[in-house]
Formats: sequence, structure tokens, C-alpha cells
Amino acid sequence: MPGEKLDIRKYVAIISIIILLVMTVLDVSLVNVALPVIGTEFQVSESATVWIVTIYQLIIVMLLLPLASIGDQYSYKRNFIIGLVVFTVGSGLCALSQNFIMLLISRGIQAIGAAGVMSVNVALTRTIYPRSILGRGLALNAMFISIATAAGPSLAGWIMSISTWHWLFLINLPFGIIAFFIGIKTLPKNPNPPADPHLDWKGSFLNILFFGLLFYSLGNITEPGFTLVSVIMLAIALIIGFVYVRKEFRSKRPMFPIDLFRIRLYSTSILTSTSSFIAQNLTMIALPFLFLSVLKFSELNTGLVMTPWPLATMIISPLAARWIEKHNAAFTAAFGMTLFMIGLVSLVLIPVNANEWDIIWRMAICGIGFGFFQTPNNIVMVMATPVERTGAAGGMQSTARLTGQTFGSTLVSIIFALVVSVKQSVSICLWVALGFAIVACVFSIDRGKQIIKGKVTL
Repeated sequence: MPGEKLDIRKYVAIISIIILLVMTVLDVSLVNVALPVIGTEFQVSESATVWIVTIYQLIIVMLLLPLASIGDQYSYKRNFIIGLVVFTVGSGLCALSQNFIMLLISRGIQAIGAAGVMSVNVALTRTIYPRSILGRGLALNAMFISIATAAGPSLAGWIMSISTWHWLFLINLPFGIIAFFIGIKTLPKNPNPPADPHLDWKGSFLNILFFGLLFYSLGNITEPGFTLVSVIMLAIALIIGFVYVRKEFRSKRPMFPIDLFRIRLYSTSILTSTSSFIAQNLTMIALPFLFLSVLKFSELNTGLVMTPWPLATMIISPLAARWIEKHNAAFTAAFGMTLFMIGLVSLVLIPVNANEWDIIWRMAICGIGFGFFQTPNNIVMVMATPVERTGAAGGMQSTARLTGQTFGSTLVSIIFALVVSVKQSVSICLWVALGFAIVACVFSIDRGKQIIKGKVTL
């Protein structure tokens, strides 16, 4: 039957989305491992080398919402395909870079492509999967992200042991070509395109300025000699943000989704997501300092004890997706966040003479909790919004994640700058992470009550 043929095409289409998800996630973890080698080859300082990562993340967060708006009004498929091509070309240019400036420019091109893909990833997933099993689709994405996160450092080490850092970018090329041919033939069109699409240039400009200044200032606020400049930039960002939000209130189809924030379930979901990623990044960035400096683990053992977290999330995410097909997704997210909180408390109570196994089971609890939280949280967030605004909802979801991760890393920098003892600093980071996890848990319980009262159907 024709309908069945179309369904098969849709399911095949998800392969291109998964390939790009893995590529963009792997790209971050692969490059992180190679930073010292690249810095030495181009003879630049450590602080300058970090810009290889910073410029990538900064450009993505600046472009997510404008590109999500373009996807909503024109074509998710077009956004994805163009983003895929730009990302793949950017990867090739990174590999061909002859100097540090060329590498930074190439990373910027890569980031533009990654933003195009990430801005419509959720929207395409919602379009491809039937409503009844959308959770499985989101869980599949989460599982492959976890696989890429867990495998990234080991894969980078293996590649660099047999070749040069250039191959960390070159491996994107064949996968990008495969994803292109699959995507261009099978990705679906927008289900309900607007009759009068238009691009809000002023809103896009304000969005780019706001998020660019905000995240740049936050990322550098603890740098010696740069604090005052960062504070001034942060103040300017907040003023631009105020003007931007006021403008969006008057917009019929706002780029910054003010209309969606009027949906209580959606707004609490965004706050939940942001809080959870603040907690996650506070923990994941602080713990290696404890393992290396206090417990005196080797770099290899530190990597091994960090792995159970993404590994457990990878295993649990599909199970959580099946569970929420018949049970309250928000309460499942609350259960997951409770497990995550238990894991955090166990990490705070790590004894000074702990060995690797003492760490592994604690990290596994955190990973299991996050696995039970992540997919249910995403499904509540997506299903709380109208289908025609899925692009904006997905773009805001990615923005919430990046905002949480940035605030988390900034808080780690501030705490380590204010507290001399490494052990104390890590302990404070974990307690602060626990506070944000509690916020996420409370919001999830509130969302569960809203679903029970019939205010929304998932």
C-alpha cells in the first residue's frame, strides 16, 4: 500500500538525523581531546586553543532560534540538508587548515551547519514518528547521543595514536555524504506550513546579539583582567534582551517563543530542562578535578570512571521511552531526577580513600537517573506545543540545554576561583548541582499534576 511505503521512507529518514546527531556530538568530544596537540602544532597558548571549542558553541547558540524560525515557516527538511552540507564542508576545511585563524574560521562554518541541523532535529523527529511512539524516537536520539559521548574520548585517542588530528574532522565527510543522500530522498515536508512565511531580520539580529554577548561574557567572567569587561558586556546583553523580548511580545509568530511560554506546561518544561543541565554540567566538569587532584587517579582511570554515566543513560533511555507510552511522563521524569539526586548525594559522601569501584556505582546511579529523566522530559516539552510551532519548541529546547550547560560551567569557574581547596570546591559544586536537581524534580511533579488534571494530553 502507498501509505505503508511512505511510512517506511519516514523511518529510513531517521537514519540521516541520527548520523548527524552522532557527528555533531562526537565532533565536540573528539576535538576536546586534541586541543593540546593542535595548540602545540600552531604554537598558540592554551587559552587561545580553547577558542576552537568556544567559537563552535557560541555560534550554535546564537543561530538556533533564528534557524528554528526559518524551519517553522519554510522547511525543516531544507534547513537540515543545508545545515548538513555546511557542516560537512566545514569539517573538510578544518582538516585542510594550514594555520590557527583558518581553523577558527572553518570551525565557525562547521557551527553554522550544526546549528541548522540542531534547530530542526526535534521538529523532524516529531514529524517522522507517529504520536503514539514519539517517545521511542526521542529516546533513540538520546541513546545515540549517549553512545557518542561515551565513545568520543576513546575514539579520539585511537585515531590520534595511528594518525594526525586532521582525521578527527575527515571522518565526518563519508557520513555527511551518506546522510545527505538519505535525507534528500526521505525527509518529510512540514505538516502545516504557514500561508504567509516571512523572516524577521530585526528579531534575528537582536537574538544573535543577545545570546552572543550573554554567553561570551559568562564564559569569560572569571578570566583574570577580564571581569569588568565581562560585567559590562553582560549588562549590555541584558538591555538588548529586554528590547528583544518586548519586540517579540508584539510579534504574530515570535522567534523567541513568547507564545509558547504562555503554555504553563511548556514554560515549566524549559525551566526543568535548564535546571537539569546546570546540575549535570556542574557535576561532570567538577568531578575530574576530584578524581585527578584529590583521589590521585590517572587520566585513563578518570576517563573510565566517568564512562558509566553516559553508558547507563544510553541503556535506560529506550526503557524509559517504552514506559511513558502507558504512564505519566512527567512523574517518570521526577522519578529519574530523584535517582539523579541520590547519585549526587552519594558523590558528595565519597570517602578520601575511595577506589575506582567506589566511584563507578555512584556514577551509574546518576546516569540511570538522567536516563529516566531525559526522554520523558523531552516528550512533555515537545507534546505541550502546537505541531506548527515544533521548530521553535525544538530550537528553544536546544537553547535551554546550552544555556544550562554554560551556566553550569560558569558556576564551576566561579566556585573554583573563590574556594582554594579543590575538595571543598568540588563538594560545593555538587551541593549546588543538588539544589538545581531539586528544582527540576519539583517542576516535574507539578507537570505530572497538570497532566493528571487533563490540562494536556500526551
